Amino acid sequence: MEAAGAGAGDIAGDIAGDTAGEVAGDVAGERGRLVNVAYRLLGSLSEAEDAVQEAYTRWYALPRSRRDGIVSPGAWLTTVTARRCLDVLGSARVRRERYVGAWLPDPLPDHAERGRGAATDPADQMVLDESVTMAFLVVLETMTPAERAAFVLHDVFRYSFAEIAGILGRTPAACKQLAASARRRVRDAPPPAPAAAQADTVRRVKAAWESKDIAALVDLLDPAAVMTADGGGAARTALRPIEGGADIARYMVAIAGKAPGLELLERSVNGMPGLVARQAGSVTTVAAFDIAGGRVTRIWTVRNPEKLRPWSRS
Repeated sequence: MEAAGAGAGDIAGDIAGDTAGEVAGDVAGERGRLVNVAYRLLGSLSEAEDAVQEAYTRWYALPRSRRDGIVSPGAWLTTVTARRCLDVLGSARVRRERYVGAWLPDPLPDHAERGRGAATDPADQMVLDESVTMAFLVVLETMTPAERAAFVLHDVFRYSFAEIAGILGRTPAACKQLAASARRRVRDAPPPAPAAAQADTVRRVKAAWESKDIAALVDLLDPAAVMTADGGGAARTALRPIEGGADIARYMVAIAGKAPGLELLERSVNGMPGLVARQAGSVTTVAAFDIAGGRVTRIWTVRNPEKLRPWSRS
């Protein structure tokens, strides 16, 4: 996985005080990989960045003699980042019980859609692949924190179980069992449709939605389809999942009718074809889809403005 560039602004002074070789090779170059690991563990860009930032802060808080004695700064930073992610995952269930409506992972834009803000925007460091599709991240949400960490670190980032054991504080055999349990959950999920087939279905959904054609939408939606929306209490949306293709179609048309000037755009969402709704030049909704047999089985719509920041151009 490619490494990203410079560290965050508030550690820039510390970085400047170190040797150029350490910054380029062992420390700053780890940032992109750490953000990618943390996002897959947490499903939240802001929380991933916080976890990575804390790892860097702890690194530069070490006496220089301690840092010089660490054989692999990257392994040290990964351990601190992953353990912080485990702490966050451990408290996530309680926090999400207080969350208004359903909680969904942060949607990721591709490079063309990312904002032109700070160079350290975590979205700019994300590598989009099958391990960040919305469907995959939703499956990860069903795992225990330890299962998720073992699976992501081993199956996605190819860490050995001996390395994972040091992070989780368990034996390599126990970590192998955790990853195997997580892997079964992933295998139980239906495989994603090829990107080209998904793009065609999403394009047809967009056309039917724009024309408010309920019959066409019903034909494109699986009868057992489910739509889940995340507004976080900051944007109006359905607080509970909407089940059934017909009900989803009526809901989508009702939304379009209440949003004059709504513009729908075909965009990559977490590396797969999706839709973005824009109103008065601002992104208000990002929709990701799961498609099987040419019909939509799941729709995940994110409307929480905090989660849409990477989609806003500065």
